Amino acid sequence: MNFYAFKGRIYEISKNSTARKGFKMINTAMLLTSGADNGGSMWVTIIMLVAVFVVFYFFGIRPQKKQEKEVAAMRNNLQVGDEITTIGGIIGKVVSIKEETCVIETSRDCTKIRILKSAVSRVDVKAEDSAD
Repeated sequence: MNFYAFKGRIYEISKNSTARKGFKMINTAMLLTSGADNGGSMWVTIIMLVAVFVVFYFFGIRPQKKQEKEVAAMRNNLQVGDEITTIGGIIGKVVSIKEETCVIETSRDCTKIRILKSAVSRVDVKAEDSAD
C-alpha cells in the first residue's frame, strides 16, 4: 500500500490511479493498528516523545523556575531605602516593609503608596549603593 499525507489527512493511493483520481481517505487509527508487524516503530515513537519532553523541560520549564526563584529572592531581600520599579511603572523608594506589603515614597512631595511585594518588578538602586 502507498500512502499520501495532505493537509493533515492520510490517503491511500491505488495502483491504477492517476494523480488526481483514486485517493481514498484512510482512518489514522487503522493505519496505526495495521503496523502491528513493525514493533520497533512503537519504541521509536516512545523515544521521540521522551526526547520532546526532555527538550521542553530544559528549554521551557527549568529556565522559568530559575527566573521565578530569582524574582522571589529579590522580593524577599527588599530593604528600606531601596529604589524600586513596580510592575505598573511606578518608581519609588521603600519606606517600610511588612510581610506581604511595602510602602514606597514616590516623589519629593512625600507621596506614599502601599503596594504588594509581588508588584515589585525590579530593584533599581540598593540601599547600600545609594548611601555611598
